[in-house]
Amino acid sequence: MKALGAYTYLLKTMLITAVLLACMNLSYAQPVLPQRTLTVIPTQAINFGSFCVSGAGGTVTVGWDGSRSKGGGITFLAGDMPLPAIFEIKLCEGRSVTLTFAFSSILNGSNGGTLILDMGPTERGGNNAIFPTNNDCNFITPLRVGGTLNVPGNAIPGVYTGSFDITFNQE
Repeated sequence: MKALGAYTYLLKTMLITAVLLACMNLSYAQPVLPQRTLTVIPTQAINFGSFCVSGAGGTVTVGWDGSRSKGGGITFLAGDMPLPAIFEIKLCEGRSVTLTFAFSSILNGSNGGTLILDMGPTERGGNNAIFPTNNDCNFITPLRVGGTLNVPGNAIPGVYTGSFDITFNQE
């Protein structure tokens, strides 16, 4: 009988100890805070391809999907493929990203001259577009951006380069 009492006492002590240890772990454990770093990497520059201009000039538009259209006195040449700008966005915990961009940027020609680049739309919408990212911190959300190049009739032939600003805000 004494052995049974000692056995019951030992079982009760072990059960109480296990419960207390479980409570201690729960009471002191804190969740890992989500990563708040927004990473944006440009992976592809926008490219309008090769073209000629005549008359009063015109426009060349590259859509976010890589489509290309023209207006006015523009003639497309064979060669370069039109490409949208592509950015890779990495943000954890399913947060949303709001993007804003300046509508116009100036491109400078290799032989002089300037052209005006009007940005947008993106695959996520126009200016001030809000879109969610994936919950996985290792998942990359791509963003494709198109634009319209305004080409005057007196544009100087050459390669035109420049930059444009896009602001990415996490919410």
